[in-house]
Parts: sequence; structure tokens; C-alpha cells
Amino acid sequence: MQETRYTGAPPIRPAGGWSVERLTPPSRLFGANGLRTGPDGRVYVAQVAGSQISALDVDTGRLETVSAQGSDIVAPDDVDFDATGDLYATEYYDGRVSARGADGRTRVLRDDVPGANGITFHQGRLFIDECRIGGRLLELDPGGGAPRVILEDLPLPNAMAFGPDGKLYYPLLGSNDIWRIDPDGGEPERVAGDLGVPDAVKFDAAGNLVSTQVGTGEVLRINPRSGERTVLATIAPGLDNLTFVGARLFVSGFTGQITEILDGGRTRTVLPGGMTWPLDLTAGADGTVYVADGTYFYALPPGGGGPRVLGMLFSPGWPGYVRGVASAGADEFVVTTSLGQIARWWPAKGEHAVLAGGTEPFDQLYGVAVAPGGDVVAAELGAGRVVSVRGGEVTTLASGLDRPAGVAFAADGTCLVSESGAGRVVAISGSGPGSAAETVLDGLERPQGIAVRGGRLAVVDAGARSLIEAGLDGTSRTTIARELPVGDPSGQPPKPLKGLMPFTGPQGLFAGVAAGPDGALYVSADAEGSVLAVREEG
Repeated sequence: MQETRYTGAPPIRPAGGWSVERLTPPSRLFGANGLRTGPDGRVYVAQVAGSQISALDVDTGRLETVSAQGSDIVAPDDVDFDATGDLYATEYYDGRVSARGADGRTRVLRDDVPGANGITFHQGRLFIDECRIGGRLLELDPGGGAPRVILEDLPLPNAMAFGPDGKLYYPLLGSNDIWRIDPDGGEPERVAGDLGVPDAVKFDAAGNLVSTQVGTGEVLRINPRSGERTVLATIAPGLDNLTFVGARLFVSGFTGQITEILDGGRTRTVLPGGMTWPLDLTAGADGTVYVADGTYFYALPPGGGGPRVLGMLFSPGWPGYVRGVASAGADEFVVTTSLGQIARWWPAKGEHAVLAGGTEPFDQLYGVAVAPGGDVVAAELGAGRVVSVRGGEVTTLASGLDRPAGVAFAADGTCLVSESGAGRVVAISGSGPGSAAETVLDGLERPQGIAVRGGRLAVVDAGARSLIEAGLDGTSRTTIARELPVGDPSGQPPKPLKGLMPFTGPQGLFAGVAAGPDGALYVSADAEGSVLAVREEG
């Protein structure tokens, strides 16, 4: 049985006098999005974030990777099969639809369908929709001909299905309802409204519509004739899709959890959830570790107990897909998002305030830190610069850097930045055109997260899969852990995810590191989806 998505990896090798502990278990999937029961009876799971499609045996839990990260299908969101068994996938970020034959060969059917999401076959005909504001509902020609527009200007249509009446049923996240239409003509009809943000529909053997609610975590059964509703189960916000294997019902969630819905509201976990990457992390004064995982934000309290969700994509006050994070006080954080914004966020209050990037978004923000004087400093990887924000005013601290990723401050206020493209860590002196970037540590492959611990610099080198510690002058360098599960899981750089609002791109990996008050170093093991605690023994 595949216990983790990061297969064939050597064990972590801590240096003498150091130990490594997993605070969270590795994830088995890169999240779980579209679900479809294949001709072989297995459930095929599309994983947008990991550009992967897996086949799951729901009885044994055995997983097989069907389309791996780095292959021709990028960011698959939903899948279906034609009558010959060929697999068709929508590629959300790239705006494509691809077909994969039984021989493993892939061809692109369309590359001009931004936000391609829901997909379904009906009597040999192929239909998709675009999950975006102003999205379209289309019939595609599997042979590659021009698409036929059925509807347009829809508010975020998602995973759809044909009902026994021959009509196409589609949920709209933006209007919180479910509609149907005869694909050969006629006006759309509203089937159900005031739901829990429906993001997928399928039909059971009795002709009832079953829908996952991403906002409330409910699985609803709706009689399409009477409108009568029944809550089959309530799991957690973040549900994404569903499929039937015979009469058995399975649902997916953003965290990668696959759940079977049983009678009487009972459930059975087929695959446990986990973290999708994770990306950056930070430690609070009480030892709590906070983890930015894109569409989720977790707290890992000291003493164990597992991750606690502090916020997610549909939480009040959500600031956006979170990449970089730094603690700024009790229940207060500064974050960078894929929206290109720097924000201050209070998860418990359900509020955030954009500090910069609201009208002119930054280009691929990653690491963020709070300077001793209170300024918020962030790495803008795409523009090759480091910016500082105070009172809404943005100052460039350094420019001309090669893919800056991580940011940290020494006790004396020196700003340290990892240049992932140049393989070094630099210290920034001054600001603006006259600033200088002085090399502190070089000879690295792809440094990302950095932190200062007890007057020493800690660096995650994702290229070398190592955690390195050195003096702040670059001397006395020590590799304290090797073979870390960070970086590209396959060893090959994944094809970039181009991005689409609100997940602007390109999306990229980032392995963060944070120093805790207990002296531990915490690392986001993005390749396997876990959080590591690296401690000095004795």
C-alpha cells in the first residue's frame, strides 16, 4: 500500500547530536479534487495542486499513480471516461482539456478554456464548464473541433452531471444554487438555492441529486422533482466532489481526505486528510507552530494533539491563498498571498487588512518577516526584489536579486534574504538604489526558507534537500539534516501552475523554516506534506 505520495525516498539523515521528528504524518495525496469511478471500479482522484491523478481501491486503500507530477497533464481538477476507457481531464490553471489513452499517451483537446473545471460525458457527448466569474458551459468535440457554447456569463460553475431526465445539472458557487438545462435548447431552471456553497453534483440509482457543500461540509441529497433535501452527513468545510461505486457514495476534500458516506449520517475514512504542501511556517511565543498550507492555515500546539484549522478558503476574513507567514503578536499574523498582497490577519476575529498590493499586486510574493522596528518585509520573487511596508508606503530595500524567497532578521536588525536562483543568502544594507546585497552564505543549490536561531542562520536548501546552519558571518557551516522530504517530490521540477484568480500564479514550491522558543527548528516538508521538528540533543 502506498503510505505516502513521496515514494522511494531515502530516510532523513540528521547529523550527530540532532534528531528529527514528524509533527504531522506525510500526506498520501496532493489534496483531493475531482472524483470519478473508472471502468475498472477504482476511484480516480484529480489533484490540482500536485498535477497528479491517482486511482484508489476503496476496499483496500491501495493507490496507484496514473498521471504523475511532471507528466503532460497539469493541474487536473476533474476527470471522466469515454466509452473506450480513455480518460479526459480538465486542467484548471492552464485552461486546458486533455485526453489520456490506455497507452499513456496524452493529447490536448482544447487550450482556450480558462478555469476548465467540471467535465462529464453523456451518450458519447463531452461537456465541460469554466469555474470563473463569467464562466461558460460548453460542449466539446472529442475530435478537436470548435466548442459549442451552451451558456455563458455564469458565476463559478463547477462539477456537473446529467440527470435521468436527460438534462445537465450544474452547481454555481457564486450564486449558491444548482441549475439544470437541456443541452439541446431551452432556458435554464433553478433546482435548489440557499445551500452551503455547492461545488459538485452526481445522481444516485434512485434518480436523486447528491451534492457536496464546500462551505458547510454537508453532503446533501435533493429530490430534483420536489426539492426535498436530506443531509446525508456533515464532514467539514472544504468538500470538493463525489462519486458512486455501485450504491456506495464517496466524497473528496481539499485536504486529500476520501470519505465513504454510510447510513444514518455515519462515515468511514478511506484515506486520511493531510497537508497539501505545506509552505511557510512561524512559531508563536508559547511554542505553537503555525503553518501556511495555501488554502488552509493550521496551528500545531506544543505537546501534540494534531493540527487545528484556524482558517481556510471559505472562512470569514480569509486573506487569500497564503504563502508566507510571520507571527506578529497574539492571534495576529502578517502574510503574503498568491493574490500578490501583503496583509495583516486576525484569524480568530475573521478579519484581515491589506497592507500593500491591493491595487497593484506584487509578482509572486513568498517569505515575509517583521523587522525590529515593526516594518513588514517580504520577498517578491517574480520582480527580484525585497520590499518593506510601513503605514501603507512601500519601499524597495533591494532589487536585482535572483528569485528571492525567504526573509529573516538578525537581532541587530540586519535583513537576511535567500536568493533561490543564485544559491546564496545575502544581507541587505541600506535601501533603494544604493542598497547592497552582501553574501553571507553561498554554494547552495536552491535556498528557500531561512530563520535565525540563537545568533545562527538556518537555511532550507530545497535543491540539496538539506537543513544547514551557519554563523551570521557565514562561517562554521554545518549540515544538520540531509535527505529532507522537501522540494520536487519526483526529483524533476514540476511544470508550473499558471494560476487563475484567486489563485494567481505561477504557483511554486516553498519549504519554510522557523525557530521555536524551545530552540527547535521547524521545517515544512513540502514534498511529502508534513511538518518536521529538528532538535539539538543534550
